[in-house]
Amino acid sequence: MRKLRPLQLAAVIFLTVSGGPYGLEPLFSYVGTHGAMLLLLVTPLLWDVPTILTVLELNSLMPVTGGYYQWVKHALGLRWAFFEGWWTWLYTFCDLTIYPVLFVTYAAFFFPEIAHYKIPVCLLIVWTSALLNIIGIVPVGKASLVLSAVVIVPFLLIFGLLFFGSHPVAIPTPALHNPQFSTLSLGLYTVMWNFIGWDNATTYAGEVARPVRSYFTSVCLAFLFTVSIYILATISVNQTGIDTSGFHEGDMPLIGVLLGGRWLGMLVAAGGMAGTLGLYSAVLLSVSRVPKVMADDQLLPTWFCALHRRFGTPYISILVSSAIVSILVVLSFSELVVMDIILYGAALTLEFLALIILRSKEPDRPRPFKIPLGKKGLVLLVIAPILVYSIALAGALMSSDTMQLPLGLGLGMLFSATLAWWVIRWRKPHLATQGPHIK
Repeated sequence: MRKLRPLQLAAVIFLTVSGGPYGLEPLFSYVGTHGAMLLLLVTPLLWDVPTILTVLELNSLMPVTGGYYQWVKHALGLRWAFFEGWWTWLYTFCDLTIYPVLFVTYAAFFFPEIAHYKIPVCLLIVWTSALLNIIGIVPVGKASLVLSAVVIVPFLLIFGLLFFGSHPVAIPTPALHNPQFSTLSLGLYTVMWNFIGWDNATTYAGEVARPVRSYFTSVCLAFLFTVSIYILATISVNQTGIDTSGFHEGDMPLIGVLLGGRWLGMLVAAGGMAGTLGLYSAVLLSVSRVPKVMADDQLLPTWFCALHRRFGTPYISILVSSAIVSILVVLSFSELVVMDIILYGAALTLEFLALIILRSKEPDRPRPFKIPLGKKGLVLLVIAPILVYSIALAGALMSSDTMQLPLGLGLGMLFSATLAWWVIRWRKPHLATQGPHIK
């Protein structure tokens, strides 16, 4: 089987996590460009760096298909592995649904009437991406390289106009002006969503050439690209002097129009369309591997284990995931983001616990990459992202009534794992007794 190489992997990770600053627009309406600069500088340090370090160490310890699901199973046992897989599966449905909707939003810059055909266009994207994923991981990697270039080029042109133009560049000072806890938390949700997915890229580690070295190189490149393009996008928005109070998802092409004319706005819109397509395909690639390994453990129906006769991909999982996303495309962007982070934060907490437990129980097991911290240092490291998650959740709970529906849905989906586990324990009692696999 052909395997993914580092540059292709970096492109897939970039599209899994970011896909460019598309979807970042609501952040500017919540906290302005100065607040956006602050959150984009601080949040990655508290939210992403601990996550990336955790992913790199656990993936070097166990570079296997199933990634985070296998880590949690090894450290905490089958029950918590099920919770990990279930929550990840649910949050990824929310995540996946966002991208076809954003595609239509950016496509409306070219063809405003396309907004009237949102559902058919979204379904076309969903099922075209399903076909690409069924064909295999290497075509997804090659497509990700092309789409990443389409995402990056318009912003390279914008940055060239900024830094080599006749007007001085106005870099916003990182600060919060008239901060309100509810808007700050919504800003956090937006930033967190634009930085999630580092662990998703490990579910297909068994399909990556020299996985330990490749992941270290590729994750570092993807992180550098992601942070840089978000910061430069914020500078671009600030440079235009546009009133960001009414900024919404899909408004990024306006920055291109203001700085370079309609031609540049069209390129930015095309980049947004490419980014959402790449994100959808890359995220579907990662999540489709999780139900397969759960089915292997008898936690899901056995037909999830089926691999395509020709391509060797988990095509049943891909088709089921695509069917569920096809139903969810009616939800709004903001609702999906809040539900997304609620579920993702819970699953990520289990990965942090797996890191600490495996470091304690298997200290001498080979780790080509090891976080240079002791046990107490690891605890302090993982407290930071959990604190960020708690602040965002608390702020949403205290916000306006518009957030009550996604909060209720998100928390309901979170607790649905317990109900599903009770059903499994009732039908297959022997599975409930399986504990951690640590030797």
